[in-house]
Amino acid sequence: MDTKDTKEEKTRRNYELENEAAQRLRAEGKVRKNNGTRKVNKLWLWLGVLILIFILLWWLYSIGTFEALSGVTNG
Repeated sequence: MDTKDTKEEKTRRNYELENEAAQRLRAEGKVRKNNGTRKVNKLWLWLGVLILIFILLWWLYSIGTFEALSGVTNG
């Protein structure tokens, strides 16, 4: 049995190593993208919550609830 690798076997082994490295990099990229996406989603969620709170406070002020409680109006 011949122990020397043929050129085709070396080429195939190099291709397999490159393929494994590419798959590992691709998996790491997906993990990084998912982590970044989660952070952005949390920021958008908190921005939406703050906007809803602002709208609620504006609505309460506009219907006069806060004005009556704080005694701003003379009526």
